[in-house]
Amino acid sequence: MNRYKQRMILTAAAVLVPLTVACGAGKADSGAVSSQQPGPQQPSSQQPTSRQSRQPMSRQPVTGVDWRVDSLTVGGRTRSAPAAARLRIDADGRAAGNLGCNRFSARATVQGDRITLGGLRTTRMACTPDRMEFERALAGALTTGTLVARADDGSLTLTDGNGDLIRLSRHALG
Repeated sequence: MNRYKQRMILTAAAVLVPLTVACGAGKADSGAVSSQQPGPQQPSSQQPTSRQSRQPMSRQPVTGVDWRVDSLTVGGRTRSAPAAARLRIDADGRAAGNLGCNRFSARATVQGDRITLGGLRTTRMACTPDRMEFERALAGALTTGTLVARADDGSLTLTDGNGDLIRLSRHALG
């Protein structure tokens, strides 16, 4: 892909992502996640909402965790991720990882169970055609717009507006 085409794609993404985020103002019911940011605790005298009283809330951190990408489902087709595929989102708005072949970095915004990645930058190594195809699909799913996150027992599922799924699990470093 030539540089002009890349710049045009990035420019279009930079314009369309904020518009998509602004249009996606509806609240999704996908479970509780947190950005693990320090802040004041809720006073214990505050009454839970009716939704909170109906189901126990287990707030799983999304940021500050090294996530291994397990699989990607795009257009109904599920693919296993290459072993190198990783994602980490930090509370300061930085995201980084590996798309399966190339490393990447991006800006991240986490608001409740909504995650938006933008400004994706990658290295430019060539890999096998299968890994490159997975990488393109993962990059597309991560940057297509706002992702809805659901974290449970060491796993994370990110769902984009098209219903495509990225399944991740905690990566044990060591």
